[in-house]
Amino acid sequence: MTEEKQFPKNFFWGCATSAHQIEGGLTNDWTEWEKSAHRTEHLKKQNLNPQDFISHKAANSFEDNNADVACLKGLSANAYRFSVDWSRIEPREGEFDEQALAYYLNLIKKLRAHNIEPFVTLWHWPLPLWLRDKGGWASPQIVKYFERFVQTAVKYLNTDVNFWLTLNEPMVYSSMSYLNGEWPPQKKNPWLYYCVINNLIKAHRIAYAVIKKIDSNNQVGIAKHNIYFEAYQGKLFNRLLKAGADWWWNERFLNKIKNYQDFIGLNYYFHNKVNYGFGKKHEHDKYSDIGWGLHPEGIYHLLKDLQKYGKPVYITENGLADRGDQHRSWYIHEVLSNVHRAIAEGVPVKGYFHWSLIDNFEWAHGFHPRFGLYEVDYQTFERKARSSAEYYKDICEHNLIV
Repeated sequence: MTEEKQFPKNFFWGCATSAHQIEGGLTNDWTEWEKSAHRTEHLKKQNLNPQDFISHKAANSFEDNNADVACLKGLSANAYRFSVDWSRIEPREGEFDEQALAYYLNLIKKLRAHNIEPFVTLWHWPLPLWLRDKGGWASPQIVKYFERFVQTAVKYLNTDVNFWLTLNEPMVYSSMSYLNGEWPPQKKNPWLYYCVINNLIKAHRIAYAVIKKIDSNNQVGIAKHNIYFEAYQGKLFNRLLKAGADWWWNERFLNKIKNYQDFIGLNYYFHNKVNYGFGKKHEHDKYSDIGWGLHPEGIYHLLKDLQKYGKPVYITENGLADRGDQHRSWYIHEVLSNVHRAIAEGVPVKGYFHWSLIDNFEWAHGFHPRFGLYEVDYQTFERKARSSAEYYKDICEHNLIV
């Protein structure tokens, strides 16, 4: 007989999205990069259609967020993590768009009307063009600009929001944009990489103070992308490499902000088997459509590692690209079994947000990966539940997995 695994009372069951990936109609450093001649040429060389890699209307959520609220209702979700877009709110330096702020407030009120708790991310990667032109996150000035933006946005939206995430995946952004040079502004500069990380740390700390000053009851954290590094065969050299990777990628940022957060948001996607180096091929039972290995057990180890911070944990992202919906229900079940195991061992996990509610624009991967519990028809923007949506709905309704 299959054992029922009950989750704690008042557990948040939700989904996550980001503004750039679903809203459409934006103008920021990413939209400019998507259309750049360099980017177009790069895609053509791979025999890819550049149009499939321009966000355009994305999932059209800005025009019709009622469709997304209906999807959340259809899942019986009681929480939704989404982001506001800085370029929409402050399109020109020091000029804040009242209509943009009203749009987000209206969305928050719709969520509240359906008893869905909003978790608001203040920065999920793109930047206004005026800020890009000042040097973006590599500029020493950006911290004061971020402080002003946070002050304005949070003051406007605060009444109906209890949970704020200042930054999304700062280590991913800094490495992809300033070390690997794959994302805008496509720099390959270790020193800038280090400076950007430090600016993000400062920005979070200041944002934390601003948000708490506006309302001391606000709960503030970040969405931190951690990787499960596994030392192959427990060999000493592999263990040493793992320790270094854990410190730099998983721990350093959290250590720097540990006194400036009320909770930790964990984003989990990757398992990295360390075998005299990183990124070695390792066998998994299953892979996502973009070749990411699916290793549900990794989340258990990461949650156990976070126990030392003594903070509540929300799994702010976890999911897979799976156009055919072959593995999604299996993966959700296996991940949540490992989350349940961590909770049973004392890790204070308070919620789980599946990535993603709907298919969306997957950054440099374009429109091809399909992460949604709901499929999106990019011609009509109709949302259609995949079979995994029914599976997840059952979990949300009963607060347990079987």
